[in-house]
Amino acid sequence: MAILGAKEEHADPRLTRIAQADKIKWYKKPNLRFLYLILIPTALGVEWTSGFDSSMMNSLQAVKSWTDYFDNPTSSRLGLLNAMYSLGALMAIPFIPTTSQFLGRRRTILLASLIMSLGAGLQAGAQNQDMFLASRWVLGFGIPFAIVNASALLGELSYANERPIMTSLFNASWFVGAIVAAGTTYGTFQMTSTWAWRLPSLLQLVPSAFQLTFMHWCPESPRWLVSKDRGDEAFAVLQKYHSEGPDGEEFVKLEFAQIQSTIAQERELESRFVWADVFRDAAMRRRFLIAAVMGFFTQWSGNGLLSFYMKKILALVGITDNRTVQQIILSNTCWGFINAVPIALIAPRFPRRTMFLTCTIGTAAIYTVWTIASARFAIDNTPAAAIPVLVFIYVYSPFYNIGWNALAYTYLVELFPYSQRSKGIAVEQLTVRFAVFFNTYVNPVALDSIGWKYYIVYCVWILVEIVTVYLLFPETHNRTLEELSFMFEGKEVQDKVQKNVDKVLNIELENAGTASGTDNKTAERRA
Repeated sequence: MAILGAKEEHADPRLTRIAQADKIKWYKKPNLRFLYLILIPTALGVEWTSGFDSSMMNSLQAVKSWTDYFDNPTSSRLGLLNAMYSLGALMAIPFIPTTSQFLGRRRTILLASLIMSLGAGLQAGAQNQDMFLASRWVLGFGIPFAIVNASALLGELSYANERPIMTSLFNASWFVGAIVAAGTTYGTFQMTSTWAWRLPSLLQLVPSAFQLTFMHWCPESPRWLVSKDRGDEAFAVLQKYHSEGPDGEEFVKLEFAQIQSTIAQERELESRFVWADVFRDAAMRRRFLIAAVMGFFTQWSGNGLLSFYMKKILALVGITDNRTVQQIILSNTCWGFINAVPIALIAPRFPRRTMFLTCTIGTAAIYTVWTIASARFAIDNTPAAAIPVLVFIYVYSPFYNIGWNALAYTYLVELFPYSQRSKGIAVEQLTVRFAVFFNTYVNPVALDSIGWKYYIVYCVWILVEIVTVYLLFPETHNRTLEELSFMFEGKEVQDKVQKNVDKVLNIELENAGTASGTDNKTAERRA
């Protein structure tokens, strides 16, 4: 339980109990197995684009033909080339909730994929810095539409037992794109032609091509369908993918009733102006505050330095050879993937607050030692000081992944009810892009100006993260989405929703009884 704010109240866990009693593995359920496989290219694949972009821009700084073609960008110009991606995303965020609700999860992802494909084409064909900057803006404009809806779609389609793991794998998928980008750039960086950077730039459209190709076979979110009064279609989706357990029919009927009742209650509470809900009441303000601080924390935990400016970090401890830099970037990216996937499978099994605190305390300790080692190299010019810096660059990854990578979208999907979910994730994306814009523009200037002393800023900031998580973050572990929908609103609202659930279930039973009686009379007449 969080220290600040009203105590969270969870609804009757009937649905959770049915899911926990289902011991059949997902891969033994044909429909659910197909669903999870199709969600790999259509939803998890969205993060391949993010990982590809960060890793590619990190690696291009060690590609001679790129730096020569763009006249050896200064620190401020280099920061702008990276920050333009975030600027495009910032411009997109106000339109995400309305677009998502109008088009649905699937079609919004498709729209975003088309925009990002255009951006990748412009980037690969850039003739000057201005064209390259424009392509970065277009790519950035498309990515938040895809991230918000893909992460929500994962949570809204997955079965209760696997939902936390599927949403945790979303961020872990970042490393797939990052590895491909780092490997591609490592393979092309010695080329003397501009294809050394144009080829990796062109390959950035591949993840979007996966979404465009496979989305036809991916179902729409049943919660979006219910919100559009297409309940029959929503029930069909739930019945197909969530009814393969021993009490599958009961689970689906109860889940459908909860979705209907929850969305009906949300309609009563939501504001006419799409963004007014951010400040609607204390419960909603708390949700959006948590989403906002999470966006900053996921980017201001020191990871921005590793994602975009590894070359400058390594130069501070005397590692300047371009091949060595490329090898370290590639190996660290592969290591990140190796530990991120098992962590994404394990972390959701534990309480969220415990994992976030482990993450923040661990990264604080690592950054402190990293700063001391970098200071020793700068003061004594001792090559041996580079070794602990390299070690802690690699040790940093699993601690960061425990919280901000594995649980960020899992937590956001659990924190918000359906009607506010896209807004909540959009607010998180807003602060992510502000943080990244700041990082990418300020980090290179700060590293050039004060060197290792800049790490002290992160050491202090991560302490702020630890205190904020401890005081503000509620526990959401081991509950379904509808059971968490009104955890801050109090028991009165939850009781009202529960009465509506029971009412829907009773109506279904009455209809089933009427249909059965009609069938019996028809059979008697025929006899």
